[in-house]
Amino acid sequence: MFEIKTKTKIAPDIFRFEIYAPLIAKKFQAGQFIVLRPLESSERVPLTIMKANREAGTITLIVKAIGLSTRQLAELKEGDAVADLLGPLGKPSEIGKFGTVVVVGGGVGTAVAFAVAQTLKEAGNRIIIISGARDQSFVILEDDLREISDELIMATDDGSYGVKGFVTELLKDLYRKGEQIDRVIAAGPLPMMKLIADITREHGTPTIVSLNPIMVDGIGMCGGCRALVNGKIVFVCVDGPEFDAHQVDFDSLMRRNNAYRDIEQEKEHACKLDAQIEEMKRA
Repeated sequence: MFEIKTKTKIAPDIFRFEIYAPLIAKKFQAGQFIVLRPLESSERVPLTIMKANREAGTITLIVKAIGLSTRQLAELKEGDAVADLLGPLGKPSEIGKFGTVVVVGGGVGTAVAFAVAQTLKEAGNRIIIISGARDQSFVILEDDLREISDELIMATDDGSYGVKGFVTELLKDLYRKGEQIDRVIAAGPLPMMKLIADITREHGTPTIVSLNPIMVDGIGMCGGCRALVNGKIVFVCVDGPEFDAHQVDFDSLMRRNNAYRDIEQEKEHACKLDAQIEEMKRA
């Protein structure tokens, strides 16, 4: 039983979950993810594991309640159990001693990159983290990030906390200052990762991105998570989720991700109507 041990709201519509999953916690490596169903009636949703506690047998997930399944998860309480949870899935991150690694996280992408940054730090790298949010209310995981970084740059679009500016501009600032950057890791919205790839390509910096396409089964059977990398079709769930940013066709991936947006909204609206009808029946 995958019990929710703790649940904390850390920003508007963003929650931190500690879920009991001892086998997954034991096997997890940085960069991997799980596929979860909150309820028996829910659709599957892929979520990156922020970190694992092998002794306690728990995994940490940072979830933004943005779609139907994640909103259903957000409605669960401590002590509840999710319907099912599969993982760890995907290939682990490439870990080595590269030198100075800049880790860029946008929104909940900060949590996606956390385990990779932590493991790279343990491998002897110098870690600079740029974490961006819309405004102060959406700043997350600052204390966690500070523990694993040599330099932490917190930024908000409106300047209400930390440095004012977008993470892409702050990455450019590091180059302008003459910072020796040996590798860049990025996780966040696809347009952000595309811009980062453009910036680092100019400087010849190896860059890895964690992709977040539509995904159903997480084991390469449905084909929903296919993407174009280096001109070839890959399945992100089994071939990734991390890829060379300079080889990813971000435009085609963004078109695929947007293709089902209207359907998702219709399903969420239908579920709200069903809930209202049930409430009326009970009244």
